[in-house]
Amino acid sequence: MKSRQTDISYLFEVLLLLFSAAVFAFAFLMATKIVPYFKFEPIHGFLGTKTDRVLGKPHFQVSFYIHIASSFFVMVAGALQLMPVLYRQQPRFHRIVGQIYVIGILVFAAPSGLGLAFYANGGLSAKVGFTLQCLIWWILTYQAWQLARKKHWEQHAAAMLCSLAVTLAAMSLRLESYWMVQLFDTKPIETYVTVTWLSWVGNLIIAYTLIQLGWPVWMMRAFFGGKESGIG
Repeated sequence: MKSRQTDISYLFEVLLLLFSAAVFAFAFLMATKIVPYFKFEPIHGFLGTKTDRVLGKPHFQVSFYIHIASSFFVMVAGALQLMPVLYRQQPRFHRIVGQIYVIGILVFAAPSGLGLAFYANGGLSAKVGFTLQCLIWWILTYQAWQLARKKHWEQHAAAMLCSLAVTLAAMSLRLESYWMVQLFDTKPIETYVTVTWLSWVGNLIIAYTLIQLGWPVWMMRAFFGGKESGIG
């Protein structure tokens, strides 16, 4: 029985590493799309979809550049948090990366995303969707941080998973947009409004399902080697 549990734990950790690798790959692909924006050419990519009136607003410009830069670091930090082997070998590194993740979201990514939500394409539905996403992202991340401070590790693992689910909405949004067009031949505006909600709500449904299936327990086993101890 113990051998079977060990095999399952090993498989769980391998799956975590593979998923982290996929997030890393997406983050660095995203970086190749982000860097050109820092040439500050208004017509480039996403900015080309905005009117001159919006582009002329300092609040929009500041929110945009903070958001794309901080989101990259948040995504990389989040992927590193899913690697138990790093914690077992370098627990201090895990804590530092966790702090980068929390500060990145609470101070930079979520507030700047909220600033962008007011100028979202797709009308009121998209604006509300992005606004709620940023608010819930901030709340879940703050909750995960507070639970870690109190050393409530299983609850921390659950809250952190939910925070990561919203973080990875950027990844889901692009994948879902592609498949909606390929499978259902949806129009651009239909695709955009749908994935505005589906990208983070769908991720949270997956996260809560994993929690019900025992995610926090398996994370504790992966991080602490089966010992019920805290992150020191």
